[in-house]
Amino acid sequence: MLEEEYEPRRLGKPFHLRRMEPPEPAFAYAIRPATAQDMPDVRQIYNHYVTNTMVTLDTETRTLRTWRAKFAYLTRLDLPFLVAVSPTGQVLGYALCEPWVQKRSARFTAEESIYLRPASTGKGLGTALLRALMAAGRQAGLKQLLAVIADGGAESSIALHRSLGFKETGRMGRVAFKFDRWIGTVMMQSTLR
Repeated sequence: MLEEEYEPRRLGKPFHLRRMEPPEPAFAYAIRPATAQDMPDVRQIYNHYVTNTMVTLDTETRTLRTWRAKFAYLTRLDLPFLVAVSPTGQVLGYALCEPWVQKRSARFTAEESIYLRPASTGKGLGTALLRALMAAGRQAGLKQLLAVIADGGAESSIALHRSLGFKETGRMGRVAFKFDRWIGTVMMQSTLR
């Protein structure tokens, strides 16, 4: 047998003797009331959706000053504003309730919004945040919670709301123009008991 026909020398240990990589840590988070210090992260999450998706009808990013003013306003009204944070403290997503219309007679009705960091989607965080927001809304005295969902690629958002008891109450077509396309909305509603 010629030397070049010998089995090549093994590099490294056999598979069963190799050190295994530690498993990826489980997706973990805690949901808590938002603070003013969370607003830079909230702004970053929201602005991603403004510039990259049709999930929001906004076409202009929001400033930190705008988010701080919104936070102060919702706090003054005692409306829920929640964040989900990782064990290291990174804000993974947020959910909030804001007045549906500026009329005293509608004070028991709010519109909700939920946005997640893109890496946090598809892991059950949206469901957990919406459940927590509904509970916080009940505690704040809200009776009706509304969702206005842009219809461009909103199937997962509609399914999430349906899974937690929201009912579709209407649709409006071609109410916004973004990324050279018309967008409609799906209206959903939940009675908080």
